[in-house]
Amino acid sequence: MDRNLALEFVRVTEAAAIASSYLVGAGDKIAADQAAVTAMRSAFNSIDFDGEVVIGEGEMDEAPMLYIGEKVGSGKGLKVDIACDPLEGTTITAKGGPEAIAVIAAGEKGTLLKAPDMYMDKIAVGPGARGAIDITKSATWNLREVAKALKKDVQDMMVMILDRDRHAEIIKEVRAAGARITLISDGDVSSVVATSYGDAGIDMMLGIGGAPEGVIAAAALQCLGGDMQGKLIFEDDEQKARAVRMGITDTNKIYELNDLAKGNVMFVATGVTRGSLLQGVRLIGGGAHTHSIVMRAETGTVRTIHARHQFDRKPRYGW
Repeated sequence: MDRNLALEFVRVTEAAAIASSYLVGAGDKIAADQAAVTAMRSAFNSIDFDGEVVIGEGEMDEAPMLYIGEKVGSGKGLKVDIACDPLEGTTITAKGGPEAIAVIAAGEKGTLLKAPDMYMDKIAVGPGARGAIDITKSATWNLREVAKALKKDVQDMMVMILDRDRHAEIIKEVRAAGARITLISDGDVSSVVATSYGDAGIDMMLGIGGAPEGVIAAAALQCLGGDMQGKLIFEDDEQKARAVRMGITDTNKIYELNDLAKGNVMFVATGVTRGSLLQGVRLIGGGAHTHSIVMRAETGTVRTIHARHQFDRKPRYGW
């Protein structure tokens, strides 16, 4: 992967983040998402690369742009698979809450799982607990093994879980084991990345979230040295059939990190609202301040980028 592409992709997530930032707290998640999608697609197409969306806004008949299989970029240069979420946290943005981001994972052809838009059961940890997890075992077993790897007591562990009714039993089990819990309303990608980046203080992420978000987050963990496992959750036979159509041959497969994202992948994100990983967009007179992160698995390099944008001197991508 051309390292210069990583910096080019920052322009893409910045564009999506700025566009959606105008709708923070406006109560309209659909409009916020559409603003991000339009800006991201326009910015992609200003870059010289031959991209294909493998994870995006849905299938062709469900999304007008950034749909699965759509070509992005100028068509010239390196062939790249793109997994993107122009606005991860649409409800968060509509309510003005924390942890909304614009995010891209990218890699050479075949490096990212073409995950269907359905649920995935996930477990993720940071570099210190790499190899210590097993999604087929109980939460209690995993807590003990990860605590052992981190040289902690289970009581010292902090586990991040999406606050959903479907997680009532796992929350009960984690509490019974003695670990602490951070419940979040949204932000599936951020919650996984938080296990491996900075001083977020998260030791493990557990629970069911989106499969596409799992692949995007896995790319970040490849860059950071973390670990993750996942298993697709099918709600009906039609979802199974859809997965098969997308190339999933084993519907019971336990996906290791390298199954989700492998090789020299990249992860790029820009904050839309404030969060544990990134600051949100700050609009100023005639411009904006953004905060982004860029990661490359090949080198393990992680860059944070604070940028000031002057709207009278640069193109506005769709906003």
